[in-house]
Amino acid sequence: MKHFKETLYDAVCQEYRIDKMYFENKTDHQHLMIFHNAQLGRVMTLDGVVQTTEADEFIYHEMLAHTPILAHGSVKRVLIIGGGDGGMIREVLKHPVEHVTQVEIDQAVVDMAIEYLPNHSAGAYDDERLNLVIADGFDFVKEYADSDNPKFDVIISDSTDPIGPGEVLFTNDFYAHAKNCLTNEGIMVTQNGVPFFQEDEIQNTHARMGAHFSDMRFYCAPIPTYYGGFMTFAWGTNNHAAGHRTESAIEQSFQALELNTKYYNPAIHLASFALPQYVKRAIGKA
Repeated sequence: MKHFKETLYDAVCQEYRIDKMYFENKTDHQHLMIFHNAQLGRVMTLDGVVQTTEADEFIYHEMLAHTPILAHGSVKRVLIIGGGDGGMIREVLKHPVEHVTQVEIDQAVVDMAIEYLPNHSAGAYDDERLNLVIADGFDFVKEYADSDNPKFDVIISDSTDPIGPGEVLFTNDFYAHAKNCLTNEGIMVTQNGVPFFQEDEIQNTHARMGAHFSDMRFYCAPIPTYYGGFMTFAWGTNNHAAGHRTESAIEQSFQALELNTKYYNPAIHLASFALPQYVKRAIGKA
């Protein structure tokens, strides 16, 4: 029986049984695998690191999408960096947004996800509100920030870890350009790794992203696929009201939209900003 061993960490790893291989190939940018596991369903990996599984992807995608959109309250335009598996656009397009731009560096990820992970996008790639751009996310925000194009209300960075193609999406320059793509009331959120094992990521983001937003903090959720406990998400905005929206106000919007979620709800929204002490200490070291 063939197995997949994740290579994210040197000292520890998690292993998955491969019950069926759907796709394995080196794309123009990275090594891509999609296989079936009896416990987790279909699994996608990039460069030896698990990116998403059918069983628990909803936690990650719901928390990165609904938290900033419902906190903002009147989102019309959204920019997604990465997210080629399609789960993020699926959740964002549950809202009455007018336009979504998705910038994905690797066309093969989109193509293979549509074919082998169809439940992730659930038809979202056919939505007329979506503008899919195959390009480097850093280059896109740099050029967009200097243009006269309409700003975005929310930016979601659904990137890989800061290695390989994803490394540039954790830099000071990226956060600076992204901020300049936002409206004055806009919110930026990013995936920020598992702080129990990736303490340097939360510290670097706190310093770099925090230099550009007056309200910069983290929220978290437990996602079984990402070994090591809580995953953190970074939050940056100059819209302080968004971070203090009441549970009743969020609940009102949540009910009005009749969102069909499996993890996210207004109580989880507020509770996710309460951080464990070891995470707070890591931030304090920065």
